Amino acid sequence: MLAVLVAAAVNAAPGPGPAAGASRVFDVRGFGARGDGRTMDTVALQSAINAAAAAGGGVVALTNGDFLTGSLWLKSHVELRIAPDARLLGSTSLADYQRNRWAALLLAEGQQDIAITGGGTIDGRGRELVKDVIRRMNAGEGIGHHHPTGRPDENDRPQVIEFRNCHGVTVSGVTLRDSACWLENYINCEDVSLKDIQVRNTAYWNNDGMDISDCRRVSIVHCDINAADDGICLKSERGGKGCYDVSIEDCRVRSSASALKLGTASFGGFRKIRVKNLTVYDTFRSAIALESVDGGVLDDVVVEHVRATNTGNAIFMRLGHRATNAPVGRLSNVVIRDVKVEVPAGKPDAGYETEGPPAKAAHNIFPASLAGLPGFPVSNITLDDIEIIYPGGASRLLVDAAIGKVPEQPEKYPEISMFGELPAWGFYLRHAENIRFNNVRMRTKTGDARAAVVLDDVNQVDLDNLSIQPGDASLVLQGANHLAINGTRCGDADRKVQLSENCAVNLLRVNPKE
Repeated sequence: MLAVLVAAAVNAAPGPGPAAGASRVFDVRGFGARGDGRTMDTVALQSAINAAAAAGGGVVALTNGDFLTGSLWLKSHVELRIAPDARLLGSTSLADYQRNRWAALLLAEGQQDIAITGGGTIDGRGRELVKDVIRRMNAGEGIGHHHPTGRPDENDRPQVIEFRNCHGVTVSGVTLRDSACWLENYINCEDVSLKDIQVRNTAYWNNDGMDISDCRRVSIVHCDINAADDGICLKSERGGKGCYDVSIEDCRVRSSASALKLGTASFGGFRKIRVKNLTVYDTFRSAIALESVDGGVLDDVVVEHVRATNTGNAIFMRLGHRATNAPVGRLSNVVIRDVKVEVPAGKPDAGYETEGPPAKAAHNIFPASLAGLPGFPVSNITLDDIEIIYPGGASRLLVDAAIGKVPEQPEKYPEISMFGELPAWGFYLRHAENIRFNNVRMRTKTGDARAAVVLDDVNQVDLDNLSIQPGDASLVLQGANHLAINGTRCGDADRKVQLSENCAVNLLRVNPKE
């Protein structure tokens, strides 16, 4: 091995790279890598990484081959460069994986200035790897983390990338695919740049595209994501400081859960989050999901220029209290602007390899929802230039069952179906204050028996240029106060209000005790 290391060092040549001090290229074949897709190259690849780190930094180059490996640990000032004609292939045996917080193919802990580049592919080979995990689980090999469905949960299924407590992370220009679990997970990292990444992560259930946990100064640009679970997901784990200063731009997302999601894990919260130019398609749940249920603060969030087609829900905001041993958090100061969503009647992700779960019972299409808790409203929310097209066709029987019977569910996992049937087809607002609708347009393709908008325990709501299709659409007020429509205060329960040409809306005031 010493002779191989000496030969590799002699053959190393200068080369460009984003890693600081990356003045030399370390070709992994010089360290004994075969790149034939059959020979385990773990030792050779790790040796090249270690040599580059020992030299003060460098580029570890993979070219022209399929490099089979178990877990690798990236080191400070090292760039892993996978050429377009090369693939890094994950082992299909669980025994070949190591873990930091989670098990993963590529690991880093406390490193600085690390990068993955080159235009090639990293393939976690999740389908085959999950089969090995299940085999070991059934054989009683000490794998004890089981999901209630009987499937192995995320503790036992390796990810492709897990970088933790790192400063200066670049992943650019590569294809990442087929993890056995979440694909890429960045935990408590700073100065993270994710650019021009193609994500294909549909090999198994619960497979997120990108997870950003308690990170600061993050840029996600020009990424194309197809995930069996949430597409781009920001999280804050127990004891975490939260996500701060995150920018997401010009991304395309397909998800069998939600496309853009802040939460579910939300202990430290989310601040200064900016999202723009998001294209969403064939997505099972929400195009935009903003959730704080573990005591964290979600504040100063702007999402704009979103186009979503064949997506199960437009907008879902939830302030809950899942972490009952912590105070209730806060969800406030959110602007959602220039969003257009088409919601289908059928299952949006039908036919994909790993679909979202089938409905347990028949249900009407879920409206966009903003929901807080009694005494803890979501607040200071602006919805500007929003257009949502719904299929309509609600069941009258299910509508009758929903009126006045929507449960609070403070401790339940947050998702669009958590309240069961809802009495609105367009927007459902409950426990909310200082809400502004400006130029919000909604229509259904066929008639819907529900109200267009239901306001339940809301305070200070401005509806400016709200446009609902002509017909029997109604606005239901249930414990609502200080409602302004087009700048006019409305308190007469039987008054007709002209919102736009040929569009009359019935104002109904309902006693919340009835």
